[in-house]
Amino acid sequence: MGIVVNQTSKNILTISIALILGGINTLYFYPEFLKAEYYGLVVFLLATSNLLQPVMSLGTQHTIIKFYSSFNQKKERDSFLSTIIFIPLIIIIPITFIVIKAHDLIGEFLSLQNPIIESYVWVIFLVAFATSYFEVFYAWSRVQLKSVFGNILKEIYPRLSVFILLILVGFKLIDKGEFVWWLTGLYYLRLIIMITYSLSLYVPKFSFKLSSNFKEIVLYSLYILLAGSAASLLIDIDKYMIPQKQAISQTAYYAVAVFIATVVEIPGRAMFQILNPMVAKALNNQNFNYLEKLYHESSDNLLIVCGFFFLLINLNIDSFYQLMNNELYSDAALVVLIISSAKLVQMSFGCGPAILATSNFYKITLPFSIAMAISVYILNDYLIDIYGINGAAMSTLLVIVFFTFFKVVYIKHKLKIQPYGTKSLQIIIIVFSLYILIQQVNISISPIFEILVRSILILLTYLLSVYIFKLSPQINDFLKSFKKH
Repeated sequence: MGIVVNQTSKNILTISIALILGGINTLYFYPEFLKAEYYGLVVFLLATSNLLQPVMSLGTQHTIIKFYSSFNQKKERDSFLSTIIFIPLIIIIPITFIVIKAHDLIGEFLSLQNPIIESYVWVIFLVAFATSYFEVFYAWSRVQLKSVFGNILKEIYPRLSVFILLILVGFKLIDKGEFVWWLTGLYYLRLIIMITYSLSLYVPKFSFKLSSNFKEIVLYSLYILLAGSAASLLIDIDKYMIPQKQAISQTAYYAVAVFIATVVEIPGRAMFQILNPMVAKALNNQNFNYLEKLYHESSDNLLIVCGFFFLLINLNIDSFYQLMNNELYSDAALVVLIISSAKLVQMSFGCGPAILATSNFYKITLPFSIAMAISVYILNDYLIDIYGINGAAMSTLLVIVFFTFFKVVYIKHKLKIQPYGTKSLQIIIIVFSLYILIQQVNISISPIFEILVRSILILLTYLLSVYIFKLSPQINDFLKSFKKH
């Protein structure tokens, strides 16, 4: 347990630093130095490469995690790792051939609405290749129980690279086009560092002999490929589709809004690290009473904490946008409200995703993921034409609400448990009541002080509401202990 606690604490610190760097880049440096057109271009290129990455890696990073520990002999592990390294080439080689032969055609298709994209088509494939093999070797280090350095490269390195490159753009040492290519090169530097580090941990004796369970490995990889591709599609398809229908600058406004809105889910990301093994243990022991308790409490507590972040973000959004130098970004304020609402619904599901992933019916996650991906694509195709970037946000909200409900019903049918109760309704009523009431409060001072005053008001009224209505025993106990001190 010592190594788990040690590495987890370091990874939390890494994510926190990455979040700060990402915030500086997303909310200030990108809009200030790169401007909306090139910012939108970078968002589009990276989002599209993220869509391609699961296909190019063939899900092998997950395959390493699943199978590595099942081999007891070094010879078996070496054969397995040798197989894994070459599996992505099954896809990468044909894709590279297609891009070479059909480069102009692909460029014309992607740049119909925004001609600027055509010059950077190769960036999509180059970054996808670099990130694919990065994930493979990151998994290589993780199975050696060494995750911290790889996590730094995964979370901090790209944001720090962007931070430095944007400063170089700001001082006119490189231009905006050079920024894109320098960033691409830095992804390859990261890959080289990751490969070097992974091989320092474990060097296999490479062979061309296929692993003994090659068929099982390939089938699992294909399953993960489909599930991973569907999940990536859900996350990044909007950033891909917006430039196909709108000016690429709209992608920049959308990206900033989404970054702000996703702050709502940060408490969930932290809680799930603890919840997932607890859920798995409860399922393995068939302790369904405890599982139901986890399900209820995680839903209520996440609703409470994430509801606070929801209020904090949306009630301060106008003041926040005033701090930015480009008022055009404020056009996406409604996107913040819609996406943060979607994230709030998602968090209300509590440990539901862990139940689906660790139970005997885990394979249902694949059809769920595919159905969600198809749904969001269809809705985006329709709603972006009508409502622009607000339409993309609405698509995400509709899909998350519908499929969260569907997943709740599915778990209820299989395990006879569900996350919601009277407290859930009370929390939602309090969140939206405070949203309406505090929105009426007019504070006419500088944006920074407006944010400060309004945030204090939100904190006091929200904590008082949670305490009076006894919405969470854990939070109430904490407040009582704080009161005593």
